Amino acid sequence: MKKTKWQIFTNGIFKENPVLILLLGCCSVLAISVTVKGALGMGVALTFVLVGSNVVISLLRKVIPDKVRIPCFIVVVATFVTLVEMVVEAYLPDLYNALGIFLALIVVNCIVLGRAEMFASKNGVLDSFLDGLGMGIGYTVVIVGIAVVRELLGAGTIYGIRIIPEGYQIGIIAQTPGGFMMFGLAMGLLIYCLGKKGKKFDPRIGCDGKCGNCSIGCENAIKDIVPDAKEDKEAAK
Repeated sequence: MKKTKWQIFTNGIFKENPVLILLLGCCSVLAISVTVKGALGMGVALTFVLVGSNVVISLLRKVIPDKVRIPCFIVVVATFVTLVEMVVEAYLPDLYNALGIFLALIVVNCIVLGRAEMFASKNGVLDSFLDGLGMGIGYTVVIVGIAVVRELLGAGTIYGIRIIPEGYQIGIIAQTPGGFMMFGLAMGLLIYCLGKKGKKFDPRIGCDGKCGNCSIGCENAIKDIVPDAKEDKEAAK
């Protein structure tokens, strides 16, 4: 059943959230979610790159040779990342310093390359635009949500505005362990909410079973690539 435009847009925000459901782009979430300002900047930057690269790759999908599609995708993504870096460095130097190397690492972010491979290279421009926008918003909502809690509890501020008096902060929340703790709590909350609705957490959502790169539910795909793989597996048993 073909998805509507609204379903394509909201897919990345809820059903297949790239961070909490697909578990992609987690490194930047853990590292940048110390402050709301940094998290919001990272979210906007990644959303821009996602939307721009999705649109361009969709436009070029019929002319990009299949054998070199990944290098081509990386070149497109790197172009948009370079534009973002130049703009942020010129007009928002504080944000540029806060994001550091993670701004440049958007080039190899699993979310961007994943959507290019799984969606933009197979769908039209409008659908690819909506998919990139939805995935970007989904990423931004998660990283900003975690940053609000970490900055509030770890520094007593939100976007630099003092909320909790000094001396009442939980310092570890603003440090590396705090990132893992908050991410774990977010995952736990998601699984709890899904359980209350009678649903089960499944990070394989979105896998079409055609890549042959994993062994989870992809026996048919593996058989297509290596015809005797399934028979050998059964014989070994």
